[in-house]
Amino acid sequence: MRLTERLFRPSSIAVIGGGAWCQQVITQCEKMDFAGEIWAVHPQAEEIAGYPAFSSVSDLPASPDASFIGVNRHATVDIVNALSELGAGGAVCFASGFREAQAEDEAGSGLQESLLLAARDMPILGPNCYGFINYLDGALLWPDQHGGSRVERGVAIITQSSNIAINLTMQTRGLPVAYMVTAGNQAQTGFAEIGQALLKDERVTALGLHIEGIGDLRAFEALAARARALGKPIVAIKSGRSDEAQAAALSHTASLAGGDAGADALFARLGIPRVDDLSTFLETLKLLHSVGRLPSNRIATISCSGGEASLAADIGFGLDVSFPPLNDRQRRDLRAALGPMVALANPLDYHTYIWRDTEAMSRAFSAMVDPDLAIALLIVDFPRSDRCNSEDWDCAVKAAIKTRQITGGNVAMVATLPELMPEATAAQLLAAGVVPFSGLREAITACEAAARPETADPLPLLLPTATVETGLIPEAEAKRLLSDHGLRVPRSRRCGNPQDAGRGAEEIGFPVVLKGEGVAHKTEAGAVVLNLSSAQAVETAAKPMPTDLYLVEELVTGTVAELLIGVVKDPAHGFVLTLAAGGTLTEVLEDSASVLLPTTESEIEAALNDLRIAPVLDGYRGSPPADRAAIVDSVRALEAYVLANADGLEEIEINPLLCTPHDAVAADALIRRKD
Repeated sequence: MRLTERLFRPSSIAVIGGGAWCQQVITQCEKMDFAGEIWAVHPQAEEIAGYPAFSSVSDLPASPDASFIGVNRHATVDIVNALSELGAGGAVCFASGFREAQAEDEAGSGLQESLLLAARDMPILGPNCYGFINYLDGALLWPDQHGGSRVERGVAIITQSSNIAINLTMQTRGLPVAYMVTAGNQAQTGFAEIGQALLKDERVTALGLHIEGIGDLRAFEALAARARALGKPIVAIKSGRSDEAQAAALSHTASLAGGDAGADALFARLGIPRVDDLSTFLETLKLLHSVGRLPSNRIATISCSGGEASLAADIGFGLDVSFPPLNDRQRRDLRAALGPMVALANPLDYHTYIWRDTEAMSRAFSAMVDPDLAIALLIVDFPRSDRCNSEDWDCAVKAAIKTRQITGGNVAMVATLPELMPEATAAQLLAAGVVPFSGLREAITACEAAARPETADPLPLLLPTATVETGLIPEAEAKRLLSDHGLRVPRSRRCGNPQDAGRGAEEIGFPVVLKGEGVAHKTEAGAVVLNLSSAQAVETAAKPMPTDLYLVEELVTGTVAELLIGVVKDPAHGFVLTLAAGGTLTEVLEDSASVLLPTTESEIEAALNDLRIAPVLDGYRGSPPADRAAIVDSVRALEAYVLANADGLEEIEINPLLCTPHDAVAADALIRRKD
């Protein structure tokens, strides 16, 4: 790994350049009581921000551990070269105009190549990068304002957006941030490598990733493995959920797996919870910093308002969390603490009878905490400090802290609105081991994220192959190729005219299915007719079809359910295997689940169980169940073909897979590949 302790935990910092950005770096280090050396470099100035300026890098008294380069892009390349020759620990390249600008300036790409050659083995962040803040040691290679303060331990955050990084430092949620790092262009050093370097610091408790795109899948797998080995959880927020599906694609699979399914499957595979917004991102990091991953999704809330109890239940209804009923011990202890007037339930409205009685409140809160719960959420909203007096809420804070001390369980205090958790109160609670959540929806969503199961070491991903021009393999040939890898397909005949189709049907035996070959979305195009029972009926059905090639197949009967099984090559994440409700219900239900290849039988079973039509597969209302083993075998056959033929392959689709009580048969198949 190129990144060493020297860059992120420097004893000496060189600030190269004389503009306001460089002056800000020096000023920020002074404000944060950086204990190491600060050296300014400028060819003309005598001093920068009160520090005497060396005229060049070669004049520095020693090799700097970390350098901030705040000059134009052309001079940046020369300075990186000089620092590399000096044996510097690493540099932040602030300038823009490199590969990110190649659409407007053709020189940008070549300049980035020159930068990499100049750096050699010296690690660089960027270019087009704000740098980083080390709040543990007060080392800031950061050219702008920030809202953080020194901490002794905390979370590390990496983002590909410098502006997002600034905004995240301004949070007032009590989250202790150890490192804030921007990755810029990642010309040399990607965020996965940065993440591994930060996780090595024993003072870092968890890692947050704000990702716009994943460039190196192997490096990302290595980051996840390193985090698992260290027991330090990761949470991610990735842009891209709103990308349009591939509407013009030949298959339904491409539409289902287009957009963001590959990213979701990647994070699930690596055991990294993914959240959708920055508020939940920060609250999840706060929970992971405080207590780590949750052992389950079983939670409880306790509040002094029925409105808050109902709100908690409604928020949880759309999430993968559970509010288990109170057990006998909880009921007994809650009744003793609250008296006969309170209706006992989870979520619990304990009314205000015991408000201001810290001992009674702590008994009630402690009664709710239970070993069978992952965490208990105490809902308390604090009045705004500029217009109100919050002294009357001290009892709740003290009771929450005492509950944590008495029970040793996971305890959180939650404000329903983010702004109703004062930062000072959050810090007080956090120091006592109580998680201070800002926002009820954010809190419950964070619990869902922290309860997602951590995976064992997954199989290495099947990396995406080069994108190529492809063609559509005829259905009969596609089925033959897949059947060679174990897929069950119907008996069939390929025919070149309607009369041949009629004769082919007689050879197979009636009833049959007639299809027009070379037609995508056959149902919509009128290129499939079912349940034909004579040669004349076959000929008549063939004549209006928009093709000169026909496929006659046996009609599979006894179908319990129809599934779609497909694989699409996602250039960003690998080969995405999608399972979905099939046939004419694909678009109607939009019921799908995706995993990345290679996969395991347990992952296939889990994906099937995630489908809304899973009860139909299991036998709904007395109907016979589908043959699950045969379905899994069909998926494995598809996977086997992909693993053996990844080069040149773009997508495969079986739709429908006809699932019967004793079989699973591919009624239609599509392969799009180079050959």
